[in-house]
Amino acid sequence: MHFTIHADGGARGNPGPAGAGAVVRDHLGNIVASVSEYLGIRTNNYAEYEAVILALEKVHELAKGDLANTSVMVKMDSELVVKQMTGVYKIKHPDMQAQAARLKELAAPLGLISFAHVPRAQNSDADALANEAMDRGA
Repeated sequence: MHFTIHADGGARGNPGPAGAGAVVRDHLGNIVASVSEYLGIRTNNYAEYEAVILALEKVHELAKGDLANTSVMVKMDSELVVKQMTGVYKIKHPDMQAQAARLKELAAPLGLISFAHVPRAQNSDADALANEAMDRGA
């Protein structure tokens, strides 16, 4: 089983009212799950991580216990999160260390997970869901 996640998070003010949004697509490109969650007052980076975490929780449900045979490609416009999760950047902030640990825990049982930085224009579905979440919390 293969899934592609497009994830985005944002905060209006940093920190400020924050939201996480993500879409999960199957191997044919069909949207099989989505996430749009208001996170309270958080930083942009926290929200970016939370979007991936929430989407990976959806993948766990969709994989129906067959996580070892499940691969995931995470696409985000957050260069920071992508570089932190691929080991290019160290994770220094305690809040981000905790978020990264949660993400890695969800990723561990998967057969494969990879991260790619994409331009904002290629992440519009996730961006819209994150903004909807921030609007709900405002």
